[in-house]
Amino acid sequence: MDLGLKGLRAVVTGASKGIGRAIAETFAQEGANVAVCARNQAAVDETVASLKQAGVDSLGAAVDVADHAALKRWVGEVATRWGGVDIVVANVSALAIGQDEASWRREFETDMMGTVQLVDAAMPHLEQSKAASIVTISSVSAREIDFAAGPYGVFKAAIVHYTQGLANQLAPKGIRANTVSPGNTYFAGGVWEHIRNTNPKLYADSLALNPMGRMGTPQEMARAVVFLASPAASFISGTNLVVDGALTRGVQL
Repeated sequence: MDLGLKGLRAVVTGASKGIGRAIAETFAQEGANVAVCARNQAAVDETVASLKQAGVDSLGAAVDVADHAALKRWVGEVATRWGGVDIVVANVSALAIGQDEASWRREFETDMMGTVQLVDAAMPHLEQSKAASIVTISSVSAREIDFAAGPYGVFKAAIVHYTQGLANQLAPKGIRANTVSPGNTYFAGGVWEHIRNTNPKLYADSLALNPMGRMGTPQEMARAVVFLASPAASFISGTNLVVDGALTRGVQL
């Protein structure tokens, strides 16, 4: 299937590793130009160099999405360089599961407002695009009460609500908005590798909940994101696509 992404301009936050990196790489493989940000400049530079090997243009900057002014400035710079933006993917998370006030504030500023500010910064450019698409990254923790109940689960659920609202509000403008909710996703340097090394019981218990007997991969999540973002999904908006290998048991109506 041709996803129709060749030549489109995509912005992906938190794209130097894990799911975000796989999303950026999949866009590039499909012929889209990709702008990426993360907090580590060296990691961003390496990602940009790798993406360019796919024969597309790539831009990158060290940006903390909790710094909303810096995020807005960077999106504007990308749009100026490319003459617009077609796709934005809000991927970052503070991964704060503590119950203290600092954890709640980190999740709000990074996950919730980092998503809102990305969309707001890109909106004038999306309104000029003929293939405008927004994809936000939530989590199965938004659907079920698990060990991440608290700020992480709460704001991931809020992102789903926010995105569905965008879909309804922006449909007349031809701008689509969808969410992808990954299940447990394992990759080197990721949270589940850390849990495996520091809390083997929690890791084993969590792995046992996966009916497929394994956790997902970043690439499996990325394929879902890139499809939803692409013109091939032109009549899909307002959905929350759960990619979890049948981990969650709730019926999504």
